[in-house]
Amino acid sequence: MTSGGLISGFSGFSREDKIKLAASFTGNPELFIRELRDHWHHDHLRQKQYESLTENVVSNFFLPYSLVPNFKINGKDYIVPMVTEESSVVTACASAAKFWWPLGGFYTRIEEMEKPGHIHFIWKGGPREISEFFTWIEPGLFDAVKPVTGKMSKRGGGVSRIQLNDCSATLPGYYQVEVSFQTADAMGANFINTCLEIMAGYILQQADQKGLSDRLEIIMSVLSNFTQHCKVKCSVSCRIHELSKLHSGADGLAFARKFETSVMIARHSLHRAVTNNKGIYNGIDGVLIATGNDFRAAEAAGHAWAAKDGVYRGLTEVELDGNYFTCGIEIPLSVGVVGGLTSLHPMARISLMLLNNPDAAGLMAVVAAAGLANNFSAIRALITGGIQKGHMQLHLANLLSQLGATDREKERAIEYFKQKTVTHTGVEEFIDRIRKENPED
Repeated sequence: MTSGGLISGFSGFSREDKIKLAASFTGNPELFIRELRDHWHHDHLRQKQYESLTENVVSNFFLPYSLVPNFKINGKDYIVPMVTEESSVVTACASAAKFWWPLGGFYTRIEEMEKPGHIHFIWKGGPREISEFFTWIEPGLFDAVKPVTGKMSKRGGGVSRIQLNDCSATLPGYYQVEVSFQTADAMGANFINTCLEIMAGYILQQADQKGLSDRLEIIMSVLSNFTQHCKVKCSVSCRIHELSKLHSGADGLAFARKFETSVMIARHSLHRAVTNNKGIYNGIDGVLIATGNDFRAAEAAGHAWAAKDGVYRGLTEVELDGNYFTCGIEIPLSVGVVGGLTSLHPMARISLMLLNNPDAAGLMAVVAAAGLANNFSAIRALITGGIQKGHMQLHLANLLSQLGATDREKERAIEYFKQKTVTHTGVEEFIDRIRKENPED
């Protein structure tokens, strides 16, 4: 097989044929094939299990699975699993968790757990007529989905409300049927989309009966990942003088005020806001991936929430009240602990086991705490010694591996760079120098 031309029927190829074809697109087919095979799971049945998760699987892409101890959340102790390639994320979470543990840890409150979906349609008539039609069909919309909401209703979920949204001021003729769902401990994406499509079919059926088919065109029926009514608040609080422990020789009040100013900058500077929020999601994403949840949906919702006022702002909040310092976040967060990848991926199941098999609200609390922990440590580093020193010290191990350093060379490099700035060039020059000095090593 050679590269070039349209590839048809690729999903039907055997794994070997997929690999061979892909290898023909590379400059080193033998190396490409060898690396893919080296990353197959040694257990054939387990490999087949991973391959069943998605399409066109030819190998596995491993990421580190890390543990963060000392998380106290709502008075309960946790060891939190994280999947991330960046060591500074794990270190940041661990540092913040350890600092806040004796001070009471992280406190969370679930604001709401309602998730939206929409039937988007174009109406070629007057607003009064569509309003009257919607009032007529609304009871039937609830009834239409009863055959698929039975199990969810038994778990406390189902359709909670339906409303008509007139969006014609932004797009001529554009309306929405907005449906709100409770999905209990499931993420609920398939459940929501199934209900919406059934409702859309019912709407078309009723429009036909009323002779309105030529005026109503349904464009699409789909859930929304902007889960603004499924939110969690997370905060930490302590006496201001306790903050002096964070930095040698630092004054707690000076630290608190500088921290507050940095948060205000993220509220007013777009550039800083994006980076601040990315830091929050460094922690959030690591736990979501470890538990088999959709980190992409969570990030999209969080960034939309950051811009809910028409201006994109940092999601961190700080309050200095008398002798107390409080730092927190409020974010939309939709998670699941049953169904989907949480049930199919063995490591996701293990992660939930480590967290004592929480319900969805419990997992929301853990995820939010990881996000706040990472953000707190990042801001702390920025306003004290700077972010790069610690980051590059943690990155040193990766640089040494890239240079093929031996264990002895790594030991010497780690000792040498304890008090020096780590750069790629500096590490490379150091390894070259000690190899010239001790060629037998």
